[in-house]
Amino acid sequence: MIKDLQIKIPRVVITGLGAVTPLGLTVTDFWQGLINGRSGVGPLTIFDNTIYPIKIAAEVKGFDPTKYLDLKRIDRTGRCTHFGIAAAKMAIESAKLDMSQEKPERVGVILATSGMMATLVDYADVIKTRPMRVDPLLINRIAPNMVPCHVALEIGAKGPNTSVNSACASGSDAVGEALNHLRLGHAEVMLAGGSETTISQMAIASLARVGALSKETDPQKASRPFDLNRNGFVYGEGAGVLVLETLEHAQRRGAPILAELAGAGWSFDAYNDTAPDAEMQAVAMKAALRSAGMSPEEIDCINAHGTSTKLNDAAETKAIKIVFGERAYKIPASSNKSMIGHLACGAGAVEAVAAVMTIKEGIIPPTTNYETPDPDCDLDYVPNKARRQQVNACLSNSFGMGGQNSCLVIRKFH
Repeated sequence: MIKDLQIKIPRVVITGLGAVTPLGLTVTDFWQGLINGRSGVGPLTIFDNTIYPIKIAAEVKGFDPTKYLDLKRIDRTGRCTHFGIAAAKMAIESAKLDMSQEKPERVGVILATSGMMATLVDYADVIKTRPMRVDPLLINRIAPNMVPCHVALEIGAKGPNTSVNSACASGSDAVGEALNHLRLGHAEVMLAGGSETTISQMAIASLARVGALSKETDPQKASRPFDLNRNGFVYGEGAGVLVLETLEHAQRRGAPILAELAGAGWSFDAYNDTAPDAEMQAVAMKAALRSAGMSPEEIDCINAHGTSTKLNDAAETKAIKIVFGERAYKIPASSNKSMIGHLACGAGAVEAVAAVMTIKEGIIPPTTNYETPDPDCDLDYVPNKARRQQVNACLSNSFGMGGQNSCLVIRKFH
């Protein structure tokens, strides 16, 4: 008679963080900007916006790729890859991870990204008139899979390697997928996160046509999640990377443990390609709690998706109420996007970095620009000023356009 097998699922901890954001080029600068309520939104300068109705964006300023890459790799890759490598190297340094002491096949990379697909617009005329004059390294520069490939090439990681794209849920999705790789024994260390640089003519024009972007001309007031007068999100760019390890591996090498990645959950709305479904968002939150082996009563704060659009903010508020009931009114739920805009595929990863810092520092960043309450958004959004509060567990929400939902539970390590 075969006895039931008892499979021990390893705990997964977060040992390193890296970030390139509109608020700063390091985790420290990003965090200080968040807790001080500083805006990373400004005039749109990446391209000439004269004929566009959108005049603002959350751009990364002052980034110098030569601090992280040699000139050859800079020339062969795109800005998205530069951000990803920079954030990954910061995270590795933060984790005190010495790759020369690791088995490279046991270290993997999963990054959410859109790649540099918008660059194709720049080659339209070349393809039409002189196709054989196209850049021979074009695919190397723009393909989404090349972002994690070049990160792994740069650091020498030979374990699981892939890119993830589930729209605005991508960053959290990548972190959750990495969690499962570690739980299943596919690796001992995973670099997970997202990198996005799609502030482009094509993206801005398309999202402006569908009415998703804020047309505010005052950058400081444009992103206003959960506020009655919100009128769309602000497009942003940036990258966030976390070093995840099995607890056994982290302890064996004496790694600095910042927090525990306790669980991840997913769902799909199967409802509408632009409008969200609160019921299915709640399913993803519950799945993340179940993955973490935790009850709703154990969550101390929520890093909200909070895009600053009418439908998304109202749906997320409803979903939180479904999961937490009356206790929803007592749980702080703030949106980092009020200060950094929407980083698309990078959003969930950068917000996961913020969630780790919230737990580590005991400070909940505010939702800025919150002035007029909305009857459909009536929770505690930590308006305008950071709040000192002990946080043992944080739920981080990411909901992608199309209905792809991904949530993470990050908790204090004990």
